[in-house]
Amino acid sequence: MTSPPSTGRRARAMADKRRRITDAATALFARKGADGVTTQQIADEADVAIGTLFRYAATKAELVMMVQNEKFADAVDRGIRTASLAAPTASPTEVVMTLLSPVIGCVREHPANGRIYLHELVFGDPAEEHRAEGLAQAWRWESAVAGVVRQKTGAAPDAAATAARVVTAIVHVTLTATLHLAASDDEVRDIIRRQVSVLLPGPTGCPLAVE
Repeated sequence: MTSPPSTGRRARAMADKRRRITDAATALFARKGADGVTTQQIADEADVAIGTLFRYAATKAELVMMVQNEKFADAVDRGIRTASLAAPTASPTEVVMTLLSPVIGCVREHPANGRIYLHELVFGDPAEEHRAEGLAQAWRWESAVAGVVRQKTGAAPDAAATAARVVTAIVHVTLTATLHLAASDDEVRDIIRRQVSVLLPGPTGCPLAVE
């Protein structure tokens, strides 16, 4: 049974407003940083009333989540895709870094906004719509890391899952640490790579429990 015309128009209008709000927030956050933008400025840029904006995101933090979730999901997709094409002879660390690299680049595109996103992802209300969406992508990313660890090392499922949790924690701490804000993307990747290489089997790494 098809929806009544009025329902279809309402859904299209809502989708249009959400897209305008997302586009406006994306542009303003990129130009000024999330800390330098008000919700009223975003509403004005999107040409919607402030009350309308709050129906889609109740706070600026939720707007950051809404904007970054799309970028994060795309980065996770690219990481999974490129890791699947890695050479069979590549080391566990190399393949894991291939999977991590697009996400690192996504967060580092605007380091201040990325730090806000990661903070909200970890410490925000997990039941809030946009955080729930972000957490679902984070879980997909962590599961992909665990899959790579299992495939490349033969680790038992529990050991691989624990290693993946540690890897994602390494990424989170490194990307949010004030100490690394002035570092280049390549320097940040190298910092993460050195820590991951100690965790995974290899010349300097620790053996994982195998099946």
